[in-house]
Amino acid sequence: MNIRSELVLNSNKHDRYKVTVDEYRAFRKTGFLTVKNLLTAVEIDELRAHTDDLMMGRLPEQCNEMEERDSSSYGAISVQSLEAPPAHLTPEEKVQYFLRIHMLHRKLPIHEKYLLHPKVLDVLDVLIGPDILALQSMLFLKPAGKPGQGWHQDSYYIPTQPDTLCGAWIAIDDADEMNGAMWMASGSSCEPVYPPKNGYGYGDRNIESIRYVDGVSNPVDSENDLSAVADCYPQVLVSAKAGDVVFFGGHILHRSKMNFSLDRLRRSFVGHYCNARSFTQWGYDDTANVELAKHSETGMTNGSHILARGDTHLPFARPKFGTYCAALLSPEERKTASELTMTVMGDMESGLMDVTESEVTPIHHD
Repeated sequence: MNIRSELVLNSNKHDRYKVTVDEYRAFRKTGFLTVKNLLTAVEIDELRAHTDDLMMGRLPEQCNEMEERDSSSYGAISVQSLEAPPAHLTPEEKVQYFLRIHMLHRKLPIHEKYLLHPKVLDVLDVLIGPDILALQSMLFLKPAGKPGQGWHQDSYYIPTQPDTLCGAWIAIDDADEMNGAMWMASGSSCEPVYPPKNGYGYGDRNIESIRYVDGVSNPVDSENDLSAVADCYPQVLVSAKAGDVVFFGGHILHRSKMNFSLDRLRRSFVGHYCNARSFTQWGYDDTANVELAKHSETGMTNGSHILARGDTHLPFARPKFGTYCAALLSPEERKTASELTMTVMGDMESGLMDVTESEVTPIHHD
């Protein structure tokens, strides 16, 4: 048996998660869906132990220390680096040092593993698939006392065209109102993406009279213009147990509040994905094959991101640590994922949609 056949065989060993009709409706209606216990207790233990080690600076990859910074900024900075916190800090201070770390799937096998988790991809297959591109990983640590993130839309930060962005938020710890669980403006997925008045951010600028906004992600509602939009919808607390996964579209307005607890973490592993046939210019990987990672004429960065499921006519990256996914298959093997949609109409005699006479009884009016 060759390596590729082994990969295909291994990929079929997991029990596929079947999205129900009710779950599908819930996602389309509200813009988000919580799938309970999608990850096992063993998987959560693995993620939790890894995160503990990372926070303490015990990973072998954390060979350099981060630059010292003022203690008032502990837990308030997002980073992409993998340095350790300064060694002289106490364990309690180290816990407070990080808030959010981006894109570690490009540096650590365990982050690639959970970005490409087969059951997470099963759900995405139904919601945005069957062709799935894995774009981003984030590790949220959010220690006690740290602020949340104000109202925002993820497509504002990660534009894809067509817009098929979807997040998958894996709870590593139980999350509730006390330690800063997410809130969703339920149903706001029907809203356009509101563009920024100034600076970085994407938006639907071609919509007539669309509001341009300031303060996106600012946790102070009076300073965040999206708060007024969110106030038009029911604001739902999305509590989650460790192992639950919250899926949410790129347009839905969502936020989190401060971790009000005295000693609880609110850790989560978050992946962002889009349909692999969507175009993006976001997330260039300067460690990848430069020719594929960023198209010189269009700025397309699809070649920086991993083809997780299905197939695509656009460039894509392979997983750096060999986690099973569609990118490891041959073009012929990937093609089977789209054979059904290609042949349904073509197999009909005319290739056109069928037409039959109506059986509706006409209504006669006196």
